[in-house]
Amino acid sequence: MEVSLDLPPGMPLRGILSEVTARRGHSDRDMRRKRPPAMSFLLRMATLRRLARVLSLLAIDFAGVGLAIFTALALKEAVLGDLKVTPAYTETRHFLAFGYLLTALLFARSGLYAGRSERPGLSRIVGSLFEVSVVALIFAVVSGEHFSSFYLFYGSLAFAVLFISLFRAGFEMATGVLLRVAGHRSRTVLVGTGTHIRDVAHALGERGGHPPIEVVGFLSLNAIPANGLRSLGTLEDLGAVLADEQIDEVIIADPQFPQVEAVELVDQCHRRGVRVRIAPSTMEILIHRAEFVPGQSVPLFELSPPVFEGVDFALKRTFDVLGASLLLLLLSPLLLAITLAVRLSSRGPILFHSTRRGIGQQPFQCLKFRTMHTDAEQRQADLEELNEASGALFKIREDPRLTPVGRVLRRFSLDELPQLANVLRGEMSLVGPRPLPERDYEMLEEWHRKRYLVLPGITGLWQVSGRSELDFDDLVHLDFIYLERWSLALDLTILLKTIPALLSRRGAY
Repeated sequence: MEVSLDLPPGMPLRGILSEVTARRGHSDRDMRRKRPPAMSFLLRMATLRRLARVLSLLAIDFAGVGLAIFTALALKEAVLGDLKVTPAYTETRHFLAFGYLLTALLFARSGLYAGRSERPGLSRIVGSLFEVSVVALIFAVVSGEHFSSFYLFYGSLAFAVLFISLFRAGFEMATGVLLRVAGHRSRTVLVGTGTHIRDVAHALGERGGHPPIEVVGFLSLNAIPANGLRSLGTLEDLGAVLADEQIDEVIIADPQFPQVEAVELVDQCHRRGVRVRIAPSTMEILIHRAEFVPGQSVPLFELSPPVFEGVDFALKRTFDVLGASLLLLLLSPLLLAITLAVRLSSRGPILFHSTRRGIGQQPFQCLKFRTMHTDAEQRQADLEELNEASGALFKIREDPRLTPVGRVLRRFSLDELPQLANVLRGEMSLVGPRPLPERDYEMLEEWHRKRYLVLPGITGLWQVSGRSELDFDDLVHLDFIYLERWSLALDLTILLKTIPALLSRRGAY
């Protein structure tokens, strides 16, 4: 069926579309008047809604923390064979005020009292509760508290994760139904390159028990048929669309969306305070680590801007200093053994000072145990044609410049251990994007260099995801994932996964 439009002289099509959009908005409001007027009025009051949300979540967390502490203490009494409710209740009241205050503060810092669409999921809850347990344990020890065991802390942590997660899941379901009844909608633009846009839009439009998404239209890299959706232009029109259409979020809805354009799109949206999400089939490498956002008919994953500033940076730096100091102490016998092996196996210095780029692309001297002969840098130009890595990296499996001891150190990445000193000096972090040699750095594309927003790390997602076996662009994407989703829990997870990754020697050469 063909439809023709007789436009008044001098009136552009864009004006007609704007007028149609305005009429549709009035129509939507008229339809919502059929819903319970008291409920609709109440949920339109943004300030009251925020207050009710925060108070409800605070009450939920209070119940979760209190119940977790009580359950841990009661379970301990039951195991000892003398379960009495009154002593467990009395001791719970003793710890509850401090535990709850600490939980509320760290939850607030992590955005767990933010709006529904911005509130993180389970991984952030677990990470924040872990931080609560660590801080509470340190405070208790410093304050001179005496415990027969530290079960109270890890027992309460386990039950707090269980109870708070269940309570918050129930809250999400209940408020989702409430918002849907009140007619709440989120204005969304889909971005992609092909027909997958229509499929995602159809799925988002399915009715369910959660607040719906209103798909305003779509943007594409190149002009494509509307296919029943409103075309808002190409990706170059993104800025104007965000300004004119009052967009709440942008969803990348295509598995073939170019990676470079995706990075730029995220930056542009975050500058304007617009959320960015990706549909499940889009850029699988990002989805594997991104934060799941519950409550939609299509599972969506939200990409947030970097958080390495303020309190977050202070926490990460404290974690780095304590962790590096502890590792240096525990690994001192191994460091001494490696020092002797390098000294006795070949001529040259024990440590190799490699110029790398750190935060803000500033150069620093990265420390490593020497694994090559002293003329290695001079011989690299002659070996360029043997390079087995993609992109900016330079890697050779059977590098002739390696010493026998150096080959073993490289296999298990033990040559990186002196970088613990770089961590203490503030030049590196325990976990972060790997610093690249100057030769590799000079070959980076401009979008690659956004990985230098943070301190480089001794280990990172590269090391636990295949290391040299991955394509270079995939490695950079892992860096972006780390920038977006950083938490102390993620750092700890990567550190723990580094051990089996090193033992397996996958991709290490």
